[in-house]
Amino acid sequence: MNVLQVSAEIFPLLKTGGLADVAGALPGALQSVNCQVRVVLPGFPAIMADLTDVHVLAELNAPWGEPLRVLYGRLKTLGVNAYLIDLPHLYHRPGSPYEDAWRHPYADNHRRFALLGWVAALLAHGLDGHWQPQVVHSHDWHAGLTPAYMAFMHHQSMRVATVFTVHNLAYQGVFSPASFYELGLPHSAFGVNGVEFYGQVSFMKAGLYYADHITTVSPTYAREIQTPAQGCGFDGLLRTRASALSGILNAVDDAVWNPATDPHVSDHFDADNTAGKARCKATLQADLGLSVQADAPLFGVVSRLTDQKGLHLVLGALDAILSRGGQLVLLGTGEAHLEALFKARAAQYPHAVSVRIGYDEAYAHRIFSATDVTLVPSQFEPCGLTQMYGLKYGSLPLVHRVGGLADTVVDCSLENLADGRANGFVFDDFSQQALERAIARAFALYARKSEWDTVRAHGMRQDLGWQSAARQYAALYQHLCA
Repeated sequence: MNVLQVSAEIFPLLKTGGLADVAGALPGALQSVNCQVRVVLPGFPAIMADLTDVHVLAELNAPWGEPLRVLYGRLKTLGVNAYLIDLPHLYHRPGSPYEDAWRHPYADNHRRFALLGWVAALLAHGLDGHWQPQVVHSHDWHAGLTPAYMAFMHHQSMRVATVFTVHNLAYQGVFSPASFYELGLPHSAFGVNGVEFYGQVSFMKAGLYYADHITTVSPTYAREIQTPAQGCGFDGLLRTRASALSGILNAVDDAVWNPATDPHVSDHFDADNTAGKARCKATLQADLGLSVQADAPLFGVVSRLTDQKGLHLVLGALDAILSRGGQLVLLGTGEAHLEALFKARAAQYPHAVSVRIGYDEAYAHRIFSATDVTLVPSQFEPCGLTQMYGLKYGSLPLVHRVGGLADTVVDCSLENLADGRANGFVFDDFSQQALERAIARAFALYARKSEWDTVRAHGMRQDLGWQSAARQYAALYQHLCA
């Protein structure tokens, strides 16, 4: 089965969030179940620098007339064959892949990511005479135009199936109606049965409407987005496409997230020998100027700092953590007011609260290795990888019961403890009070060391790898091609 994966970023070369982790891990996992995977990506500098054995596959003109090259080679870090869009004018820029240094979206993002879908569609229709995909699997709004372009291109004798994965429905790639005339799609595509969304162009809607099958990154999220509360305006469309919608839970790359081999942590450990985790905690406390106390539960946050992630609830509940003798370490960046508030609390309690603004992959690993509890109180969460990283590193997740958090974390209630299924703490109401009650349960369990150790070991032994997801994707591909 030949599969072409379409995404805007890929770990470890370029990452802004969980999308990159999935895009980086999935090709290797699929190859283990007999899928031959190639990837197509924008030519961002960090990705271009990793491409080896390069040759020019094609020289083309974009739908708006701009010349570009499609390069073919191999990403040496990932060991994956790749097509890159070589157009420095669009991709060689400061800031993130999507925003400038002032966090303003680039004004021509519609061109930058339309090109990703357009080139993917050309590859599906024979651009590479030596390799033909049977399935094109595109990820999130950046690649959402892929199935739309494929729907309107001249069909070859071989039909190519399309899969579109929603990682976060809230980010929709919405642009002005004037941008439509640069995309190279026929006029008929701009309508309610097409890419039009409340008078504008939505790349997300293009993927939802035109793909043969839609997947989300957890089964619960697949159900939630069919409701007005979490459908982000697409719930009606998604209900009509319910028979072509399913959830496949994301996973964790064991080669990257493994406390027994992780090069970023100060001491290695596993479920059978956690002495190294205690040393990781003491080392991080000392390095950050926190009180070095083994009996002080250390709570960790690695997150974008937004209200959607429930960080305002964490600020409200911080006094409850500190009053019980706990500590907090945070790594993240996001909304300016949340950054300022967390920094102010760190200045107020320097021996109990540490805040680092920004993102640092190695430091994130250190946080998971050292903390006792990983906080993920998101208002909504399509899947969430943070709680899985916490489980792998013996940092029990404390989560709001939504999306993939509900699919992966089992609350430490008495019945779940008795059944041996508990692996964290779950609250239902998205409120500070509900979060504080879950925090109180975490402190209560932490005081019972043998039970805490049992729950932690269970969480660390869970199979969170990619094999199950890869098998589900492969079965879906086979079904669509049949």
